[in-house]
Amino acid sequence: MENNWLDLANDVVVITGALGGMGRKIANDFAEQKANLALVDLNEEATESYAKELASTYGIKAKGYSCNSTVEDQVDALVEKVVADFGRIDVLVNTAAILKFSLLEELPLDEWKQVVEVNLTGYFLMSQRIGRRMIEQQSGRMVHISTIASISPETYSGAYSPSKAGVNMMSKQIAAEWGQYGVRSNCVLPCFVKTPLSTKFYEDEEVEEGRRRMTANRRIGEVQDIANAVLFLASKRASYTNGEELRVEGGFGIMLGDLVPKPGGRRQYAIDSKKPKA
Repeated sequence: MENNWLDLANDVVVITGALGGMGRKIANDFAEQKANLALVDLNEEATESYAKELASTYGIKAKGYSCNSTVEDQVDALVEKVVADFGRIDVLVNTAAILKFSLLEELPLDEWKQVVEVNLTGYFLMSQRIGRRMIEQQSGRMVHISTIASISPETYSGAYSPSKAGVNMMSKQIAAEWGQYGVRSNCVLPCFVKTPLSTKFYEDEEVEEGRRRMTANRRIGEVQDIANAVLFLASKRASYTNGEELRVEGGFGIMLGDLVPKPGGRRQYAIDSKKPKA
């Protein structure tokens, strides 16, 4: 594949949660495609340091910014800075998110609010403020990191699944309302992906093997799998894809029938059924 197949060179890409495991890989791959980057996270020094590293490595323009995406004034100031520095915004990638485990019956209201604020309200504020610029320029692409848990609830994860389900619907609404202005909005729904936050799950070999068996691909995903999907949806190659949810989960969603037990195991049961009856 030619390196310029996605045609992302010189696009201005804003990435929230840029210091996270997914955010870093996504930023790196956009930089490799010669896109210019506005990296956003809470730690300005670390974010600017990563931006300088990418700029030096790939010969692009990249800057780091500190912003709490749940604070309206900070988001407004961020958008002004990015437009002043880059002239426009072509792509927004929302990756910033948190997960706090809890039983619903014991979930404190402040914890519910915190997760919803970061995972949904933060996505909305960034999308709305940047979306206004995209509407003005009659073009723009948004990709939001959601999760399979937005479709099938991750039990005992508090507000995580509801907040991400909200992201899916917000993305659809953006697509429906702003598509007429040349703005596209899509979600990527990962499942079973190794990131710095999920590493502890896979330290248990039985957990990893159990999860692997639940995918058609029989493997755990990598952040590269997510980055591939994000870059495609952000590219001009996906110009007629709008308001969609791209599942990047190795076929997890089609495995329910395979997980239903049969005597001796499903595969062996099929083999045995072909043997001559005694």
